[in-house]
Formats: sequence, C-alpha cells, structure tokens
Amino acid sequence: MSLPFADSAQSTLGIEWELALVDPLTGDLRSEAPGILEELRAEAGLDADTDHPHVTGELLQNTVELVTGVHGSVPDAVADLGGIAARVQRAAAERGLALFCQGTHPFGEAMTQPITPKERYGRMVDLTQYWGRQMLIFGVHVHIGLDDRAKAMPAVNRLISRLPHLLALSASSPFWVGADTGYQSQRTQLFQQLPTAGLPFQFETWEGFEHCVAQMTGVGMVEDVTECRWDVRAVPRLGTVEMRVCDGMATLEEIGAVAAYAQCLVHELSAQVEADERVAILPPWYTQENKWRAARYGLEATVITDDAGTQVPLAEHLAADLERLAPVAEELGCSAELAHARVLMEHSPADRQRRVAAEAAAGPPRTGEDPADPIAPLRAVVRDAADRTRESLRAFRG
Repeated sequence: MSLPFADSAQSTLGIEWELALVDPLTGDLRSEAPGILEELRAEAGLDADTDHPHVTGELLQNTVELVTGVHGSVPDAVADLGGIAARVQRAAAERGLALFCQGTHPFGEAMTQPITPKERYGRMVDLTQYWGRQMLIFGVHVHIGLDDRAKAMPAVNRLISRLPHLLALSASSPFWVGADTGYQSQRTQLFQQLPTAGLPFQFETWEGFEHCVAQMTGVGMVEDVTECRWDVRAVPRLGTVEMRVCDGMATLEEIGAVAAYAQCLVHELSAQVEADERVAILPPWYTQENKWRAARYGLEATVITDDAGTQVPLAEHLAADLERLAPVAEELGCSAELAHARVLMEHSPADRQRRVAAEAAAGPPRTGEDPADPIAPLRAVVRDAADRTRESLRAFRG
C-alpha cells in the first residue's frame, strides 16, 4: 500500500477543539448541535449536505468540533480558534446554552445521548457496541506540519515518548457517571477501548507504517488509514503528525500551552532528523506503563525515560523539557504559550474539579437547587468549567 504524504510547511499547525453544549444552570448536556450547525452552514452559504469548514458535528449530538485553518504560529492558531469559538458561543447563548470542555462530562449518562446520524458513526457504534456508546468524551487535537515524510515516523515516536507529559498537562476527567474514578484522566481509559484507538505502533520508516496499514486494511480491521484513531498518528492526506492524547481543556490559554509544547517538540525533532541523528524508540511496554501512570496520577506520576528503565518524576522531566525548548519557542513565536505550561503544572484541571466539587458539597445549596440532589457538586464542576471557557473567550475578544 502506498500512502502519499501531502506537501506541508515544516511546523505549521492547526488545532481541533471538541466542545459540549450544556444547560448553564444545571450543567445537563443538551443535544442541540444539529441546530447550531444548520445555522452556521446557512450563514456561510452552504447547503445542508456540506460540512462547515471550521465547525462540524461529532459522534454525539451534544458536541461540536471546532477546526482552525493552517497557521505558522501557535498565537495565530489560537486566535483563529478563539474567533470560531466566539461565533459558536453566540449561537449557543441564543439557545440558552453554554459551552463546556473537559475530558469527560462528570455526570452525563453516555448511553442516553443521541448519536449523529452519519454512516461512519453508525458503523463504528455497530462494530464496537457498548464501548462505542461510552464515547461521551472530549479532546483537543493538534496537527503539526512536516516538510518531509521521512520525518513522520520519528515525529510520532518523539511524541509517544512525551504522551504522559501532554496527557498530564491536560488531564481533566476524574469523574464519570457521577463518581470519582481515582484517575486524573478517565477519558484516556475509555477511548482506548475502541479497537483501533490508544497507543500507536512505532516504526523506523514510512514503509513500515504503510505495511502496517496495508495489513490492517487487508484483514478488515480498518477501511482506510483515517480509522487508525491512535493517540499520535501520521496524517498522510494533510502532511502532518497529529497529537490526539490530550483531554479536553476549558481555555484558549491551556490549549495554547499544549499546542506550543507539541509544536516545539516536533520542530526540535525535525532539526535532529536533518542532522541525521537517530531518534530513540522507547520500548512499547514502557510507553504503555507511562500512559497509564499519567492517566492515573497526572503530574504526580513517575515516568520511564529510556530503555534502561530510568525513572524520573514526570513534573521534573517536563520542567527540563520546557527549559530546553525555550529557544525553540522563541524561534517559533510561542514563548508565552509554552511558558503557560508551567501554570498548568501548578493548577491541574482534574485537581480543580475535585476542589470545586468538595467546596460545593460543603457549602449551602444554590438558590432553587434541591439540597438532596446527589450530583449537585458535579453540577458546580460543569458550571465552573463553562464559566472558564466563557471568560477565556471574553478575554480573547478584549
């Protein structure tokens, strides 16, 4: 199988942001994405069968996905994302809705959520059954351009070695169906239940990747390469490497931080490949353990950094990365965004959710709220995240 790799400028990027629609008072999910998408398509002069270029539907009708254009810098990509989000927010507000993004909705019932009537979603749910119906999850994806397909597999392998770092920075899904799971990222545990999701395989060359996809297609595991829903993957049709491991994030500032970190890692890797430096591949049994540790413990995890089994506190290893990458960020124009990763290290989204829930449980009920409502503290978690998104977009608009 030949997988042509599209032309792409090195280290350009695009961002995808999955957002849920919720009631701003109760935090309940609302399946009103079809109406918003119809409005935005009409506004853009598109017919009902044409997807909007920057706002699309997702598996569930409570979700919209925002997609930026291709940009040369993280600030430009985040500005684009903020402009798209502001328009969606206005459409949502007109319907009495708020925007919510964390890795999971803390008390939503996945099985009751209406599915978007598209063939590919129906096929996926028919294949995966119960686990496909559990995908009440939200993420942030970052595409980074590569100017040579020979860099694609090294870029995938480099990002795999930093999956725990990216996951820990974004981990925001401690709650699931009203319960504290004990994990920082329950979303991670859910998404990897799909047969072609989770950790990718690692290859030295593009030909090895093509051979893998050919075999997967040949035995019916996937219909094409787009169904390889791995945490990091090469995207041949776009000429990018895509980072998909992050939990959903509430603010543009948080998204900018992880986008800058990923972009800097890939840009640094590009220079190493051009200098004929070999990129080390971490043994898969270590990458699997690292991902689990990050999902379970977040920034408090310890990660395995080489095939000798060296173990380092994740926060310490991440801090060293941020210091080393500072000149790369300056070159790419994302120094402020990369520096914001240190703010995330101080204030974990998952820890914030637990604190908000605990404070709500200890305090008096809100006016009009049933004091016997067992999920009232988790309603406060949704409101807090939605407020943070609204404030981030307000600050963006100035």
